[in-house]
Amino acid sequence: LIYNLTGASTNALQRLVEQLKLEAAVERIKVSQAAAELQQYCMQNACKDALLVGVPAGSNPFP
Repeated sequence: LIYNLTGASTNALQRLVEQLKLEAAVERIKVSQAAAELQQYCMQNACKDALLVGVPAGSNPFP
């Protein structure tokens, strides 16, 4: 990211530095690992997904 720092106040720059420190501290994982975890989560919870299994007519609030 490129920031235009011309005329930026000291407080604004301090907030920017703090935000960048927070973002730098976020634990990173590989995309392949995240995708595998997401796929596993979806497979485990597919039986609860109303878009996949449907909603019984009696419990559908939008008939």
